[in-house]
Amino acid sequence: MTDGILGKAATMEIPIHGNGEAGQLPEDDGLEQDLQQVMVSGPNLNETSIVSGGYGGSGDGLIPTGSGRHPSHSTTPAGPGDEVARGIAGEKFDIVKKWGINTYKCTKQLLSERFGRGSRTVDLELELQIELLRETKRKYESVLQLGRALTAHLYSLLQTQHALGDAFADLSQKSPELQEEFGYNAETQKLLCKNGETLLGAVNFFVSSINTLVTKTMEDTLMTVKQYEAARLEYDAYRTDLEELSLGPRDAGTRGRLESAQATFQAHRDKYEKLRGDVAIKLKFLEENKIKVMHKQLLLFHNAVSAYFAGNQKQLEQTLQQFNIKLRRPGAEKPSWLEEQ
Repeated sequence: MTDGILGKAATMEIPIHGNGEAGQLPEDDGLEQDLQQVMVSGPNLNETSIVSGGYGGSGDGLIPTGSGRHPSHSTTPAGPGDEVARGIAGEKFDIVKKWGINTYKCTKQLLSERFGRGSRTVDLELELQIELLRETKRKYESVLQLGRALTAHLYSLLQTQHALGDAFADLSQKSPELQEEFGYNAETQKLLCKNGETLLGAVNFFVSSINTLVTKTMEDTLMTVKQYEAARLEYDAYRTDLEELSLGPRDAGTRGRLESAQATFQAHRDKYEKLRGDVAIKLKFLEENKIKVMHKQLLLFHNAVSAYFAGNQKQLEQTLQQFNIKLRRPGAEKPSWLEEQ
């Protein structure tokens, strides 16, 4: 019986020690956060499967809304609309009941894991990959923040250089004795502004690509991870429930409950294994995509920054052409922005 419950060899049931740790796995963010995660997905009472007729035949088990102190004198039988209403109410009651039972079992499992009285199923390799992804995302978010700060500083620098170039050009016209000196300083600032706009376009493209990688690609994978972790908790909760029933006395009533628990456990096991496979696939494709994107973006960033500080205008423009980045200049009020071809 135990072998059938534990499932494939890719996962293992790890006992929880007194301090709540499972082997060398890192701790979760906190018990309160985990409990909130268990409770966050309440039952959806806006959708029912009943469109006509009653629910389950009679309305047995439904509690009347009246207080019973004022007996009804009406002998009119309930119409089709009343039957539909009872059916919808009954179905919503079942939905809430199932959600409550599931939430109770998951909360019980979570607490037993945290306080060292239970066990959890762990795919060690997958857990390490997930933790690595979370750490990578934190580091990339730091790079993204620094990249945005760099673009803000570059923009401010361009505004200052543009204003300084205009001031030099104006003084060149009004100071004949220093016309040449003011003139070539104005031209220098103008050239620096042009190169700075090109560099800003490259950095903006770099930041935009990192932002997409972090907030969309990585976040999408982590959403699947959250679904997988919730499914793992449900799987262990119903596994524990099945194991407890299996150790109890066997009679006619228990046999029916055991068969029902086995079917429910199998459904949660299938869901868990499917999501485990989904996470493994997404992690694989994410890693491949991350390497491809970052190889391109790091090369772009290096070439653009090196050309800018070397004063190599031609190489700077060639870098943007190499990566298919266009600079559009709508006017002098704002620095150029980029759009990918």
